[in-house]
Amino acid sequence: MVIRMHATDHTVAIAAVGLPKFWEDHKAVLIEAPIRIAAIIVIGLLIRSIARRAIDRAVRPVQGAGTGTPRILRPFRERLHTSSFLESSGLISERRAQRAATLGSVLKSAASATIFVICFLLILSELRIDLAPFIAGTSIVGVALGFGAQNIVKDFLTGMFMLLEDQYGVGDVIDFEKASGTVEAVGLRSTRLRDVNGTVWYVRNGEVVRVGNKSQGFATVVLDIPVSVTADTAEASTAMLQIAKDMAEEEAWKPVFMKEPELLGVEDMSRDQTVIRLTARVRPLEQWRTARELRRRIRAEFDRLDINTTELSTP
Repeated sequence: MVIRMHATDHTVAIAAVGLPKFWEDHKAVLIEAPIRIAAIIVIGLLIRSIARRAIDRAVRPVQGAGTGTPRILRPFRERLHTSSFLESSGLISERRAQRAATLGSVLKSAASATIFVICFLLILSELRIDLAPFIAGTSIVGVALGFGAQNIVKDFLTGMFMLLEDQYGVGDVIDFEKASGTVEAVGLRSTRLRDVNGTVWYVRNGEVVRVGNKSQGFATVVLDIPVSVTADTAEASTAMLQIAKDMAEEEAWKPVFMKEPELLGVEDMSRDQTVIRLTARVRPLEQWRTARELRRRIRAEFDRLDINTTELSTP
């Protein structure tokens, strides 16, 4: 009995001496490493939260500015010139909001991915895991994904540059060669537009080789008015130009015209008719409405002056 008690006391003494030594030998793995890993995770989440909050603040328009430009868009050039149509329909605000939201989403994703990758590599380093095989394997997977998803990457990169350069936006009338219409939504991967027949077209950004924007800077109204070969060309030309000038001076139409209308003269002639060309520079998206009104007024004036536009010459 006495011998057993001495043996037990000896074991407890050895354990009491060995336990502190065990913690001392393994404190780097059992205490310091978990603390550093927890600190890395907390700091990473904190930085991510701060970054996302800053991006959200940059995406929002300045308070009290109405259709003011969001902070995130200020460093970039905006090609949009306002028109009465865009202002009245609120498409200017929607265009800027969608552009800012898309850029903000990209920045959030990039910031989150960067922070997570850095934190992950730091945690692996704390666990004393060799990163060389991991980096090599990741590179191989990245190359494989790059080849398999190159079209998607191309779409995203093209969409990013389109947004940064403000090539077009919501409310613009554009021509993609095979599809044309009014832009309803612009994303990183595709653009949605609706043509005059109401058909919705989805165009991949990476497939866009060229795009014509009819809503930037100014638009030109080009009217080719045919008159009979028996009509007085000088009288018809004078009437056309005077109608256009009078219309440009009216209060309702004065903000639309950016330059005085010009009569370019006879554009074409045949045995049946003579074509007279009139041009006018107007604000973007106003060219169709202006052209329709000019045609109506010219038709009425030609009827009043008895200038024939339908009579054909006898063969």
